[in-house]
Amino acid sequence: MLVGLPKEIKDNEYRVGMTPAGVRALTDAGHKVVVEQDAGEGSGFENALYEKAGATILGSADEVWGQGEMIVKVKEPIKPEYNRMREGQLLFTYLHLAPDPEQTKALLERKVSAVAYETVTDKRGTLPLLTPMSEVAGRMAVQVGAQYLEKINGGRGVLLGGVPGVPAGRVVILGGGVVGTNAAKMAVGLGAQVTIVDNNLDRLRELDDIFLSRITTLASSRYAIHEAISHADLIVGGVLIPGAAAPHLVTREMLKDVPNGAVVVDVSVDQGGCIETTHPTTHSDPTFYVEGVLHYCVANMPGAVPRTSTFALTNATLPYVLKLANHGFMEAVTGDNGLKAGVNTYAGKLTYEAVAEAQNLDYTPFDDIARGTTSTTTANTTTQGATTGI
Repeated sequence: MLVGLPKEIKDNEYRVGMTPAGVRALTDAGHKVVVEQDAGEGSGFENALYEKAGATILGSADEVWGQGEMIVKVKEPIKPEYNRMREGQLLFTYLHLAPDPEQTKALLERKVSAVAYETVTDKRGTLPLLTPMSEVAGRMAVQVGAQYLEKINGGRGVLLGGVPGVPAGRVVILGGGVVGTNAAKMAVGLGAQVTIVDNNLDRLRELDDIFLSRITTLASSRYAIHEAISHADLIVGGVLIPGAAAPHLVTREMLKDVPNGAVVVDVSVDQGGCIETTHPTTHSDPTFYVEGVLHYCVANMPGAVPRTSTFALTNATLPYVLKLANHGFMEAVTGDNGLKAGVNTYAGKLTYEAVAEAQNLDYTPFDDIARGTTSTTTANTTTQGATTGI
């Protein structure tokens, strides 16, 4: 298979879809890889490293998209890339379609076989390709939040760890999944007072054991969340319902009771955010205020640490890239239920129910397509269970 690796063009996105080591694994398996010139530069991988791994360097994105049978990316395609996609092309990347009708329309119109990292599952039902970036984003959330709490950066001037004689800052984390756990590790390490809110009591028990009772755990309810954030210096949103829009757990009305200059870092922004006032921002313009609360809602947080992120992502995605390349799309996804769960669009059909529900579109089960039937159904209103979050 001919695999294309284009340069990411989202605002301040420096990650790349694959390391040179990943490219070598593909070329050793007999596949051809074309890489856009300087695609890996932001992650510290110069063109020569890809050439040494067996790839061919092409001068433009149009050439890479035009030749690639499978396109491996990091972030979802954005508007300048829509016309580069073609019918039957396999796209393997993060998509986060639920809050993005425009992208969904483009994938359907171009009849792209789109497999989303964030909805691929493993045998345990967890999300192996979302996990590495959730780990990065969770750890970054506290690092970034601590920075923006500084008065010179617009925050209320609180040191999360405090000092002897002065209380530590208060961190409230919404969701006890991968993002929440990693955020808690950083916040506890800094010496902050940490509260994690989740609706899964078994998960709260696990977290209490993991952190040796150094955190406070709260069963999720509107009242509990409102009370907790009313005293918070930093609020981290880490809620996930796979493939679906995140629920709004914090309303604008609740924010009126949050101290002025407190910081919100909503890691759920890719799926619409779990704070009602969230909207996506960029690394070049990362923050805004609502009700006196500073919001940081960058939709590609791990792009700020691209070298770490690219290594972590390739570690997780490479086995799936090899499976798709070695067996072809249809054989690979029909032989692996977890990979099949990643298929969001195929042959002009929307094949992921949670996205169809979020956008009020028709949904066609991929199994029906694979069997040669094309019946569509209206997405039901039952929300899929969250593997992490609230």
